[in-house]
Amino acid sequence: MPAAPSPAGSAVPGPGRAQLAWRCRRGLKELDVLLLRWLETRFETADAEQRALFATLLELPDPQLLGLLLGTEPPQPEGLAALLDALRG
Repeated sequence: MPAAPSPAGSAVPGPGRAQLAWRCRRGLKELDVLLLRWLETRFETADAEQRALFATLLELPDPQLLGLLLGTEPPQPEGLAALLDALRG
């Protein structure tokens, strides 16, 4: 079965904003606030790489994600540090 065509104006492949918003809902309120704030304020102006890194970040378990945001775990892959700074800021 062929994949459904992407909506008009959706030049960036990957999960859409609504799907990412749902994935931002975590077990910790602090994570919800940080993740949703980035999605609401920076998603529209983010480039494809930033959006892909954000989607990758959402795949992490809550303890690891919290460690990255608190700076107790080193950011990997490369380029994640800038996104983490934006999430904190």
